[in-house]
Amino acid sequence: MKNGIVRNWLELAEQVNQGYEISYDEALEILREPDYRVLELLSAAFIIRRKYFGTKMKLNMIVNAKSGMCPEDCFYCSQSAISTASIEKYPLLSKEVILAGVQEAQRRKAGTYCIVMSGRRPSNREIEEVADAVREIRATSDLKICCCLGFLSPEHASKLADAGVHRYNHNLNTSRENYENICSTHTYSDRLDTVGHVKSAGISPCSGVIFGMGETEEGRVDMAFALKALDADSIPCNFLNPIEGTPLSDYHELTPNMCLKILAMMRFVNPSKEIRIAGGREMNLRHLQPLGLYAANSIFVGDYLTTEGQVPEADWNMIQDLGFEIEESAL
Repeated sequence: MKNGIVRNWLELAEQVNQGYEISYDEALEILREPDYRVLELLSAAFIIRRKYFGTKMKLNMIVNAKSGMCPEDCFYCSQSAISTASIEKYPLLSKEVILAGVQEAQRRKAGTYCIVMSGRRPSNREIEEVADAVREIRATSDLKICCCLGFLSPEHASKLADAGVHRYNHNLNTSRENYENICSTHTYSDRLDTVGHVKSAGISPCSGVIFGMGETEEGRVDMAFALKALDADSIPCNFLNPIEGTPLSDYHELTPNMCLKILAMMRFVNPSKEIRIAGGREMNLRHLQPLGLYAANSIFVGDYLTTEGQVPEADWNMIQDLGFEIEESAL
C-alpha cells in the first residue's frame, strides 16, 4: 500500500511478464506490505516464475571440499579466522572423495553438484586438483558443476572454464553500505571483481546474498538491483542462520513472512533468473517453506557447509505436494 492505494500485484506481475522492469520504490513496497498480503505477493510472484520455469524445481547439492582455516573475518561464518564455532576442519578433499559425492548428488535427485572450499582464494595446486576432478565428473556424468572456491584471478577462472565448470558461485553477501559491518578483510568491490573474472571466462555467474545481517529494507532492495546489474544467472537467497561462536550469533531479525516477501521481491526484480532458497531456509521459513517455492525455482538439498539441512525425502515430498516436478539435470 502506498499513499492509501492498495497495489494490485497480479497486474504488476503481468506487466513484468510483458517486459516491464519494476522500480526501486515498487520493490521496497513489496517488503513493506503487511503480512496479511503475503499470499497475494506470492501469487503474483508465481505468475512470473511460471512464465520462465513452469512448475519445475532445480535441486543442488553441496560438497564441503575444504573446511575451516579461513583467514577472512566474515562475521556470519563459522569457518572464519575469528569464529570459535565447533566445526570440522580439513584441507582439500581427495579427488576420490569429491568424485564419490557425484553418486550421492544423483541419489538426492540433484541436477547441479557444488564443490565448495573455504579460504580467501585457491592455490595453484588446489585449482589443478579441482579442475582434474571436474574433468572426470564431466566425462562420467551429466551433472552440472558449480564451484565456489573464493576469490579468483582471470587465469584461475580460465582454468576452471577449460575443465568444464558450468557455474561459479561468489556471493555479494550484503549491500555495499553494510559490507564493513560484516567483514573487514576484503571489500564489496573485491567480490564484484571475481564475478567479473568468472563472466569473462565464459562461466555462468552465480551470486547471491545473506539476508538478516543488519541490513535495512533499502539495503535488501539494493542487493536485488545490484544482482540485476551483474546479470547473475543464479541468485542464492540465504537467510542468516546465527551460529554460536560467530559475531552474528545473536542476530534474529527475520520472520517467515519477511523471508517470503524478500523472495517475492527478488523474483519481481530478477524475473528470468534462477532464484534459489539457500542456507537458513529451514530455520527461517520453518513451516512456511513450501510457500517459498512459489517465488523461487531452486533449493539446496541435504546439508549445507557446516549446518544441517532437512533430509532429501522431505524436500522431494514438499515439491510433490505442491504439484511441482524436480528437474534433475539442468543448469
